[in-house]
Amino acid sequence: MSMHQGRERLVVVGGDAAGMSAASQARRRKGPEELEIVAFERGHFTSFSACGIPYWVGGAVPERDDLIARTPEEHRARDIDLRLRTEVTEIDVPGQRVRAREVDSGAESWTSYDKLVIATGARPVRPELPGADAPGVHGVQTLDDGQALLDTLARARGRRAVVVGAGYIGVEMAEALIDRGFEVTVVNRGQEPMSTLDPDMGRLVHRAMEGLGITMVNGAEVTKILTGADGRARAVATQHAEYPADVVVLGIGVRPQTSLARAAGLPLGAHGGLLTDLAMRVRGHENIWAGGDCVEVLNLVSGQEQYVPLGTHANKHGQVIGTNAGGGYATFPGVVGTAVSKVCDLEIARTGLREKDARRVGLEFEAVTIESTSRAGYYPGASPMTVKMLAERRTGRLLGVQIVGREGAAKRVDIAAVALTARMTVEQMTALDLGYAPPFSPVWDPVLVAARKAARTVGGG
Repeated sequence: MSMHQGRERLVVVGGDAAGMSAASQARRRKGPEELEIVAFERGHFTSFSACGIPYWVGGAVPERDDLIARTPEEHRARDIDLRLRTEVTEIDVPGQRVRAREVDSGAESWTSYDKLVIATGARPVRPELPGADAPGVHGVQTLDDGQALLDTLARARGRRAVVVGAGYIGVEMAEALIDRGFEVTVVNRGQEPMSTLDPDMGRLVHRAMEGLGITMVNGAEVTKILTGADGRARAVATQHAEYPADVVVLGIGVRPQTSLARAAGLPLGAHGGLLTDLAMRVRGHENIWAGGDCVEVLNLVSGQEQYVPLGTHANKHGQVIGTNAGGGYATFPGVVGTAVSKVCDLEIARTGLREKDARRVGLEFEAVTIESTSRAGYYPGASPMTVKMLAERRTGRLLGVQIVGREGAAKRVDIAAVALTARMTVEQMTALDLGYAPPFSPVWDPVLVAARKAARTVGGG
């Protein structure tokens, strides 16, 4: 029986996508008389879109508050006891309680739970570099980070920006800074931007970035961030060069924020994320769930756990957790690794495995690349599109697709995401009855052109 006179208490650690959607979903299933819900969030905001921050910084989204899906007041109106600016500092698993500290006053207290949701999210990779903490150096993980960056941009004496890293955030931030009238240099460790693509597809992104006026420096390791007499960042140094900067943005990616979970002895995977079962329960713990950017998920194509910090998964995890914590039943089967992005009007899309992923898990494959157009060639506005497809040798099972093109590339990858989930072969894909009219695609959709080519090449061996 619970400690709360027949009422159970659900404690949620982390108030963004996974945590608050879990709280909301649990509340839908059980009223306040049955289930008390307490949520802790160390920042000022709940349920916000981190994915939207580059578009707010660039000016496409006018107001910060446009990125907030649900305000703290809206959550509290649904009988969720939400405590902002309160950081959980310890999870006592045997004692079923968490210790929290109020950020402003420093006051600490313990809160007991019957059920616990860990949704601590991710933390930006802050390189161990001299100068990485200097004023003028920014991550872009939270709305507070976005506001701080905008303040720096408004005050910057010059118009030179250096972005470190060329993943989704780095590329999107580079474009946002161009939109703000800055000269932008991107310093990237990899051989091409967007390491989530194979390098041959990354090269297409590289060209588009240069077309926007972005200076791309590939194969370069940042060694330090140089500061001026005022202590502010003034340049980014690599082994071979220095790039002057009035503002520096770190877009090096994120790691799971799991120090609390590690200290509590909960199971972590190879990437440092929490390990859960299909119901999003932390493995080996009946009354603890975890979701969002702090967990590892099963990749359905490779059969291995992977770390994929994306808002789509976080919201699905929250739904599943809230359903289960509220006494229902739901599962999260896994992901195929779909992601889309854009640089100016170039759309970048990928799903499934890259060549190196397939090699790492021991799959033999054929890779084909085709050039097609977004619409019938004779229809106004038709633009080129490159599709790369990986299929397993002999069986012909689809393993991955990457698409780079001007329009229609991003959502076309969804065809491949469905095919991957259904474990279709490229031969089966060639028969898919996709929508066709000249304004939307050629008679053979680019994805099907690639599937035909792949089907011809996998037969042997």
